[in-house]
Amino acid sequence: MTDVSHPNVNTLWAETLVAELAAGGVDAVCVSPGSRSTPLTVAFAEHPDVTVYSHLDERSSAFFALGRAKRTGEPTPLVCTSGTAAANFHPAVIEAAQSGVPMLLLTADRPPELIDSGANQTVDQEKLYGDAVRWYRDMPEPAARPRTVRMLRTTMARALTEATGSDPGPVHLNCRFQKPLEPTPAPEDGPDGVPDDWADGDRLAAEGRDGPFVRTSQGTSEPPSGDVARIARAVESADRGLVVAGPADDGLGAEALTSLANATGFPVLADPLSDLRYGPHVDRIDPPVCGGYDAYLGSGATESWVDPEIVLRVGASPTSKPLRHYLRDADCRQILVDPSGRWSEAEFTATDHLVADEDAVARAVAERVTESGARAWRDRFETAERVHWDAVSDAVTDRYWEGGVLADVTAHAPNPTTVFVSNSMPVRDLDRFGEPRAADLTVLGNRGASGIDGITSTALGAGSATPDPLVLVTGDLAYYHDMNGLLALSRCGVDATIVLLNNDGGGIFHALPIEDHDTFEEQFKTPHGLDFGPTGDLYGLAYRRVDGRGSFVDAFTESVESDGTQVVEVCFDAEASHAVRDDLTARVRDAIASR
Repeated sequence: MTDVSHPNVNTLWAETLVAELAAGGVDAVCVSPGSRSTPLTVAFAEHPDVTVYSHLDERSSAFFALGRAKRTGEPTPLVCTSGTAAANFHPAVIEAAQSGVPMLLLTADRPPELIDSGANQTVDQEKLYGDAVRWYRDMPEPAARPRTVRMLRTTMARALTEATGSDPGPVHLNCRFQKPLEPTPAPEDGPDGVPDDWADGDRLAAEGRDGPFVRTSQGTSEPPSGDVARIARAVESADRGLVVAGPADDGLGAEALTSLANATGFPVLADPLSDLRYGPHVDRIDPPVCGGYDAYLGSGATESWVDPEIVLRVGASPTSKPLRHYLRDADCRQILVDPSGRWSEAEFTATDHLVADEDAVARAVAERVTESGARAWRDRFETAERVHWDAVSDAVTDRYWEGGVLADVTAHAPNPTTVFVSNSMPVRDLDRFGEPRAADLTVLGNRGASGIDGITSTALGAGSATPDPLVLVTGDLAYYHDMNGLLALSRCGVDATIVLLNNDGGGIFHALPIEDHDTFEEQFKTPHGLDFGPTGDLYGLAYRRVDGRGSFVDAFTESVESDGTQVVEVCFDAEASHAVRDDLTARVRDAIASR
């Protein structure tokens, strides 16, 4: 491993860095071309156990890596050159930080003497991402000294640990390189630059260990038995309780949820991004797994309902504003379980914050509870759900609107499928109109910072990590924002069904009071008038524009069963779709209130 393979110290440094990441489990990397990052790029490209995903656009690259990490739970390192290249990672870094997704950034940089010198493509990259990273290190310049190389190996092991710990997120290593950057001989590095010349006692630095240089064992945060006993007593004494599961890429597991729900008898309000609204467990849980709560909670339909007595909460803040406000106004004990210790409760009404593993808490409570909640409480939610889903079924038959597409996507997606949903209206429509189903659907979204940038790239990154079919549901503005990301279809070998909901810009703003102001049309709705059809020729994908439910379902079903990538575009009038949503909600609430 050690002699002629290292013609200079940069090559030694980069190959050691990559070898240690691979030993720690890294099997893929996202690289954007650039000069200063040459040592890292070459080392990754030549490592036999690492797949390189090459991206011309750093922003798209970062979101692609974000998507892979969402699907795998492990970081896909990012490599870029110095200057503004690193700045283009920042939006994805923010999303990873907010949503707790592992990420490892390897930004190449100029040597220290060039900083603040006016040297070309040189900017201050130290702590570039501020407090959005879980850990930062400005790496020393490469050196062929045994202690320094051991530090490099240890740093790589630590970086992976920090990125995937109890509070996962981004880690930034700023890597400085002098020329020569290419793997060419550099006599000025001196004879000590060749590890073969090191004494036998220093071979550990040169060769590493069998496996990671440092193995870190991360235990789970077990709940204190006293806290479990107190929660179990509160649950047993309550006739009316709820389990609320917010967005989480790796949160409460289906088996633990099943045990908790069946033991308590509490209805489960499952956000579509919780990974709990869909799956075989839906048919194994006796109390209902609810998905229609956005339409009826906190409204006239439920004003006669008494408040829950206890709410067990996991995951991030729910997508649904009616649900968030319902929990805000409920006079009850609310127990928020979060192993990271972060705060995920923006209404500030939680009464208990338990820093512990969600599965461990759920199982421990289930084992202690011997009496389930009141049947009448459960029946209220079962009835409300039935009314809601019957109304949705009637609505998609009578009038097709944007939410109807989300209803059909989740109903007709193959088992299994990865479904990625854009922010703004698509994720809200999924929340209200995506009916729980006993199918293996992994539903993902970027709800950390809830931006519409990088949506396509994140979806394609998620798709690259699994052989399951990939479905992306996106709006026209999000599609426009990340058209660069479509290049990954050919460069990274990803296939997808892309459902494009085109309402000519800014449909979500119809739901805000600004709709009544004169500036709405030009400054908020932002009509663009773009024809996205040519993206089919530009990126080598099939593009099909459909009209109406029948043609959409046919095109969607055909696409998910086909190879390659197809865009299925459906055009809507945003205002008309909002009218359907409002009418449907009113009918559901009236029907529930009359029972």
